Amino acid sequence: MADITAAILTFLKAIGKYRWHAVFITWVVAVVGWAVVLKLPNQYEASARVYVDTQSILKPLLSGMTTLPAVEQQVMFMRGTLFSRPNVEKVMRMVDLDVKATDSKQHDKLVDELMSRIRLGGTERDDIYTITYTGPDPKLGKDVVQAFLQIFVEGGSTGKKQDSDKAVQFIDDQIRNYEEKLAAAENSLKEFKIRNVGMLPSEGGGDYGARMVAASEALNSARLELAEAEQARNALRRRVAGETAPGETVAPLANPELDERIAAVTKTLDSLRTQYTEAHPDIVANARLLDQLIARKKDEAKNRKPSADPGAGYSPMYQQLNVSLADAEARVASLQARVAEFSNRVAQLRSRSSQAPEVEAQLAQLNRDYQVNRENYQKLVERRESAKLSGDLSSVTDVLSFRVIDPPTVPTTPTGPNRLRLFSLVFVFALGAGLAAAFLMSQLRPTFLSQATLRDATGLPILGSISMNWTGAQTIRRKRRLYALGTAMLVLFGLYGAGVAAILVRPTGL
Repeated sequence: MADITAAILTFLKAIGKYRWHAVFITWVVAVVGWAVVLKLPNQYEASARVYVDTQSILKPLLSGMTTLPAVEQQVMFMRGTLFSRPNVEKVMRMVDLDVKATDSKQHDKLVDELMSRIRLGGTERDDIYTITYTGPDPKLGKDVVQAFLQIFVEGGSTGKKQDSDKAVQFIDDQIRNYEEKLAAAENSLKEFKIRNVGMLPSEGGGDYGARMVAASEALNSARLELAEAEQARNALRRRVAGETAPGETVAPLANPELDERIAAVTKTLDSLRTQYTEAHPDIVANARLLDQLIARKKDEAKNRKPSADPGAGYSPMYQQLNVSLADAEARVASLQARVAEFSNRVAQLRSRSSQAPEVEAQLAQLNRDYQVNRENYQKLVERRESAKLSGDLSSVTDVLSFRVIDPPTVPTTPTGPNRLRLFSLVFVFALGAGLAAAFLMSQLRPTFLSQATLRDATGLPILGSISMNWTGAQTIRRKRRLYALGTAMLVLFGLYGAGVAAILVRPTGL
């Protein structure tokens, strides 16, 4: 503690030695600083507040129908680009600031000065933004704020509408390209169908394999019906063979063994025809055997002995059997024609067995290309309508609306500079400068102010000290100097108080 006290006393003695230098420097700094503060021009702050409404009832109503604009991101982009150089130069032209620039260097200076005076405040949470301009001209400040407010509001719809128009134009170009592709694909598909009439899967109700299976099943069914009809006809023939024309009758002479062989050969022949063509050796052999058995049966029928009953030819049963036999013969002929037609169809399908898969593959490729182009075309048409709706939505004020809460006005009272604070800071700085100057001079021209400093500096013991005896005239002069020093400081404080009072009284001073 004693060391600290000694250091403080040494510091005060050093300053006291050059007190007049400190007072002089304090006066100079204070007077010059106060003059500068009083001469500073008044600064006027013009501002405007605007509310950006990003909530709209159209959002939930149009959700899923179109791409809704990201209004929050759009507002952030507008905030970041509002004070860009192109916008600042545009504002300068709007308020006629550019006429003051005689060359490019001065123009750049005006741009930098304007950018330093304007600022934008606000948060995304409240969506309330404040545009503020601080300058010496209140009317110019109002015009600048009004110009930036106009650019801020206009930027909410122009950019999105232009982007939407470009998107619609691009989609229109793509739609025209796909229309040409669709026309070319339709022509190719039409020409291919014309070249391959009769071999296309759609004409037969399915692909080639399904058509082949259906034709084979139809042929087998027709052959089975034909075999059944022939059996029925043969049975009627056997019944009729038991009766002859009027005047004679023949004894019925049935041969069950021969009929069973004919039925077995017919069944075997029908089974072979479902698997092979008519030229197959097994089919040829069975057909020859069937003809021999039928011829044998006819020979046996011709060699039958007539019956001795003269009234058998006039029996109603006989006439009814003849009518049924005629119907059976007609049905057999019809089924034979059907079997022949189905056999022809199966033969044609078998002859085309090497071409059909290739035709089906080419048709599938053409249909796939056509479907891809058609789907892309329909999607582009939907996207175009969505882009148009999105562009119209972006230009509607209800989606992103701006409400000016406080319009820019010409301020009547200055907001700066804060002369009271500056005046006080100058006074404090002047006092500090005087003390610092006195201490610096004491360090440049050092003297021993006490026995302790002399002993520490030399390392020699101090035997004693001689005090200064002042004469009466010297004492009077010292007192006058002290009074003058006090008066100088009091006057300085008085000037500070008068300046503060003047600043408080002035309506334009702060």
